[in-house]
Amino acid sequence: MPSKHPESGKTRGSPAAEPPSRAETHEGLDRYDVAILAELQQDARLSNAELAARIGLSPTPCWRRVKWLEEQGYIKGYRAEIDRHKIGLGVLAFVRVDAERNNAGATQALEDAIRALPEVISCHYISGTGTFELQVMATDLEAYSRWAMDTLFRLPNVKDLHTSFSLGEVKSSRALPLNHLVRGRR
Repeated sequence: MPSKHPESGKTRGSPAAEPPSRAETHEGLDRYDVAILAELQQDARLSNAELAARIGLSPTPCWRRVKWLEEQGYIKGYRAEIDRHKIGLGVLAFVRVDAERNNAGATQALEDAIRALPEVISCHYISGTGTFELQVMATDLEAYSRWAMDTLFRLPNVKDLHTSFSLGEVKSSRALPLNHLVRGRR
């Protein structure tokens, strides 16, 4: 059965149906949905009343919209942002991992091993030179070096590593750009 967007009257496909196309996914969001996403990205600890006041809705429809955004997977979770320096993680390394790409089983084993490493805070398949780009946290350069030798080089299917270190953060944000979701903007 199609689901209705809270307080909008728009009909959505049922969750059991095939996933909507990219265009259908974000075109269905209205200005209130986008405003909710923007506000929660800035401060996920807002009370429903505060959020409703900021976006110009009453609390009940605002709460329904937040629940709908969660159920539809637009909001995946809520987290605390921790200052890495205050907890002793002074090194941020960007590590390009070169691996054999022609062996699906070995690549899967490498992916699984990378997922299990808490020091790796993000991992992406990349185009060009290399197979993966990792962001790795360590307390200091010596700790990173020891970890790379004892852990990264011993992962299955790793041919080579190329590491660059952050010398200073210009911008660090987990907030996603939302301007493309607002009608009339490009």
